[in-house]
Amino acid sequence: MKVLAFDVFGTVVDWRSSIIAELKAFGQRHGLHRDWAAIADAWRDGYAPAMDRVRRGDVPWMTIDDLHRGILVDLLEGADIAVGGDDIDHLNRAWHRLEAWPDSVAGLTRLKRRFVITTLSNGNMSLLVNMAKHADLPWDCVISAELFRHYKPDREAYLGCAALLDVRPDEVMLVAAHPSDLRAAREAGLKTAYVTRPLERGPRRPPHPVDEGEFDVMATDFVDLAERLGA
Repeated sequence: MKVLAFDVFGTVVDWRSSIIAELKAFGQRHGLHRDWAAIADAWRDGYAPAMDRVRRGDVPWMTIDDLHRGILVDLLEGADIAVGGDDIDHLNRAWHRLEAWPDSVAGLTRLKRRFVITTLSNGNMSLLVNMAKHADLPWDCVISAELFRHYKPDREAYLGCAALLDVRPDEVMLVAAHPSDLRAAREAGLKTAYVTRPLERGPRRPPHPVDEGEFDVMATDFVDLAERLGA
């Protein structure tokens, strides 16, 4: 195995706490009081259906930034919030400013000593680069589904990552907190590592159902993953 490819939203960064904080700051600037946690969850919940419309060809290719903005506009209208386009753009770029989980940088730094580490995310290139800069994520490179015009779990995204790095699919291990992503990667011939992120969707959401030993490696965080992979 030569490459560790990481899902990002929820696996590397704590999107929920970060987005709630951004929404609260937005509310304070505009003198607004709303259930910001519910809006954050609804924003994220709109992501998969919007992305699936692109995957099915119902709408032309759109970046995650564009999809996020469309969802956000609808949510603001539904919450009776009227602000200007610049304010919407700034809030939409909150996804560029997500904070890492506490173990992410230390774990990635250790893993980088032994493996090539890269993103393999549906986030667009500018989003992933800006996020890496903001959160001090030490990637060797940034790979986005935007490069392949195929969102995960399309097979082309996983195989495209291996092709770009000139390795066989079985020389790549996808690291993710989402079993569906890992199952699709496995079907494409990649190795898989499941990292638990029990607080990704908040303290009241049940964990993902995963069978014991379902994936090649099962870890509690990135430092534990580094231990298990001898890094």
